[in-house]
Amino acid sequence: MDLHSAGCDLITITQYLRPTNRHHPVERWVKPEEFVELAAEATAIGFLGVMSGPLVRSSYRAGRLYKQAMDARVKNG
Repeated sequence: MDLHSAGCDLITITQYLRPTNRHHPVERWVKPEEFVELAAEATAIGFLGVMSGPLVRSSYRAGRLYKQAMDARVKNG
């Protein structure tokens, strides 16, 4: 199901990092420019809060992401 159409306003886009050798290996390293493109695409789709980068985590700077979404909601009416 499409996240945005399901009512999701916030999204974090990140790189999988293999925690130990017992976990699934990293299949591809995403270039930083691709994270910029993905963030722009997510914003164009209509996500109000977007954080995109190789080390982004859902709990990291969650307050900033929430504020970004609330500011966008006010701006968009």
